[in-house]
Amino acid sequence: MFVDYAKIKVKAGDGGDGAATFRREKYVASGGPDGGDGGRGGNIVFQVDENQSTLSDFRRHKKFVAENGKNGSGKRCSGHSGKDLTVRVPRGTLVKDAATGRLIADLSADEPQVIAKGGRGGWGNSHFATATRQTPRFFKPGRPGEDLELQLELKLLADVGLVGYPNVGKSTLVSVVSEAKPQIADYSFTTLTPVLGVVRRGPDRSFVIADIPGLIEGANEGAGLGHQFLRHVERCRLLVHIVDVSGSEGRDPKEDFRVINSELKKFNPELTKRPMLVVGNKCDLADEKQIHDFETFVRSQGYEFFPIMAAIRYQVEPLLNRIDELLQKLPPMVRYQPEPAPQHTLEETKPNSVKVENQNGTYVVEGQWLIPILRSVDLDDADSLRYFERVLLRTGVNDALRKAGVCEGDTVSIYGIEFEYRE
Repeated sequence: MFVDYAKIKVKAGDGGDGAATFRREKYVASGGPDGGDGGRGGNIVFQVDENQSTLSDFRRHKKFVAENGKNGSGKRCSGHSGKDLTVRVPRGTLVKDAATGRLIADLSADEPQVIAKGGRGGWGNSHFATATRQTPRFFKPGRPGEDLELQLELKLLADVGLVGYPNVGKSTLVSVVSEAKPQIADYSFTTLTPVLGVVRRGPDRSFVIADIPGLIEGANEGAGLGHQFLRHVERCRLLVHIVDVSGSEGRDPKEDFRVINSELKKFNPELTKRPMLVVGNKCDLADEKQIHDFETFVRSQGYEFFPIMAAIRYQVEPLLNRIDELLQKLPPMVRYQPEPAPQHTLEETKPNSVKVENQNGTYVVEGQWLIPILRSVDLDDADSLRYFERVLLRTGVNDALRKAGVCEGDTVSIYGIEFEYRE
């Protein structure tokens, strides 16, 4: 099944905690703190896989979690870093933030892309030893890895996109100029998924052609299959608009031409600036007057016209020659640049954001980032408590308490730990 859209969740690994240990050996007096640092959490890495052509695997597998970093240990031993998790996707996949639609990466090149970064490992207590604080009994916890919901969109990489109404001969043309074998029949919507074919033009030259199915009037609003597959036209360097010049389906070729061009413009106005060749197919079913009349109409619009009979490859070679000639002059295929994260989002996700509520005289402080810090502090140790107080001051928790109206002697509660507020 061809699937070109999916939503998944990814979670990079958390950093390991530092260690709060002391050197204790038989002939070493006052060995001091020797807690090692925690390891870095694993990244979520996206990599192009040439063996994949759709996003169908992501219909079943929707959660990807990288390995956490290991905790530090004694003798200043650092914990192992978590292994990166590689997610393999077809070439041409766009990775977006599902919440904002921001483009994070365009997986069109071979280079792997880090989508979610693992958390840093925490410091061991050996980092906190000073001349006046020789036995620190606290450590820094590891930072959490990034947790994202992603939207994956596949936009096929093709040099040439074939557009036109159903049953005008797009699939037939692909089958006679390449090794692709699309389903072909004499009824509309035979082709239900985009079909790619490689057209060889010499020992060291070729181009990729794509049959974009299901375009009809209203396609940009979801009619037919066009809304689903119009996105695959956006990367194409050149469009080839195929029209049934004979009107064998009972439609007017000129009106067909206008409708498809209108749908392309409504979907993405940039497509109207894309170079286009117009092909009049099924010339064997049309008379000379019909062909000449349509050619005059097309050329008056500023387009080149090629009359063909795709089924028997009649006059197809001049069309391929012209396509090859134009592609050598056109710029490379569209690559989308990642968008930077909005500044307000960065502010909202600061790790020291807290919520303070006055609950019957007790000021309750909440902030997920505080939980691992509380775990790292020895509340029975004076140095640890002083370190915790400095953390509250440096990260703005004291400021948040004052804004909430706390006064000297009021009770403050942070995840079950209560103390009197002192200026």
